[in-house]
Amino acid sequence: MKDRQFFVGPETARMFELGHPWVLADRYTKRWPQAKAGEVVPLTDDQGKLLAMALLEPKAHVVARVLEFGSMKLGKDWLQNKLFRARQLREQHIDLADTMAFRLINSEGDGLPGITVDRYGDYLMVQLYAESWKPHLPMLVQLLDKEFRPRGIYEKRRPQKTRELEAVSESKKYSRLLSGSACPGRLQVQENGLEFLVDLEEGLNAGLFLDQRANRRDLMGRVAGKTVLNLFAYTGAFSVAAACSGATRVTSVDASGYYLGWAEENFSINRQNPRRHEFIVDDCLKALRQMQGQGRKFDVILMDPPSFSTTKKSRFTTRGGTSELVAAALPLLVSGGLLITSSNHQKVDLADYLKELRRGALQQRCDLRVVRVMGQSEDFPFSLTFPEGRYLKYVMAVKG
Repeated sequence: MKDRQFFVGPETARMFELGHPWVLADRYTKRWPQAKAGEVVPLTDDQGKLLAMALLEPKAHVVARVLEFGSMKLGKDWLQNKLFRARQLREQHIDLADTMAFRLINSEGDGLPGITVDRYGDYLMVQLYAESWKPHLPMLVQLLDKEFRPRGIYEKRRPQKTRELEAVSESKKYSRLLSGSACPGRLQVQENGLEFLVDLEEGLNAGLFLDQRANRRDLMGRVAGKTVLNLFAYTGAFSVAAACSGATRVTSVDASGYYLGWAEENFSINRQNPRRHEFIVDDCLKALRQMQGQGRKFDVILMDPPSFSTTKKSRFTTRGGTSELVAAALPLLVSGGLLITSSNHQKVDLADYLKELRRGALQQRCDLRVVRVMGQSEDFPFSLTFPEGRYLKYVMAVKG
């Protein structure tokens, strides 16, 4: 190691001064000595001054992730301290009453760049967003077992090209059991006092987006006696939250009949009769136009589309697609009604997202007044030095 030097350029050094933990591939990193993914190496300036210790991933766009700005050794003591601090943050500063599904480790937000760990009842789910963590996964699993005593620990693989995956991936296995006993079938977990089914073995996602927990809790206080339209409903977590909080009728729309069937199961385990509500399997834009032709109206319309999706009928992207959705939804919203829009697209910041909402409102010559802007739940902390960590935009606006 002593005869190998990993110099960073002035731009990267400047980003380090601002506390940013990523090193992007550039002409300086191309000169680095040959190294394997997962090696922890010292990064220095051109004078040889130590700037940081980082985890290498030579073939990636993010070629290194900073573990510490200073000297350190990636071993059990260092990693155990990170796990302890993450647990302490959640126990001391986050209200997780009536909740057994939440994020334990949030990557850069908990000082472990490239790793997330989610808790689903008695099980943990690890996701690696960096191949450089693979050599250290056995140590991580051992420490997670010691710190949290789960019944089992899974790893959910992150496919490189999720955009190209077909709907068949709904039932494809992307998980493997790392430790403990398996969880066959769907697992029932609690969030905000409600019950939801998750699948730790099949599909790209477990079936419950944990970063929206606080937003679902907020919704529960706004929908009593209201009619609610939930677009891109997925497994119906927002729909269940609305129905269990006194919404008179909840209409859930999604392109996947598989996920809407899952949503109906979520209604049932919460003692909500699915027949008293409405489930529509269709492209959301097409469904909006059809409902407009029928003269339908709603008190609350919620849309939480994926950043990118393709169906046989249409293609959606957050950039450009959001304004079209807003324009199509507004005619169905009553005057004084609440439009709730959400995006998890990391590369679209809040200012640009609000411009998308404005474009949609202007198309309908409609006045939208923002009453609240929220982000991800508190168990998804982000560092001020890593703005990419604040990715979720959740906007509530009243129709004038």
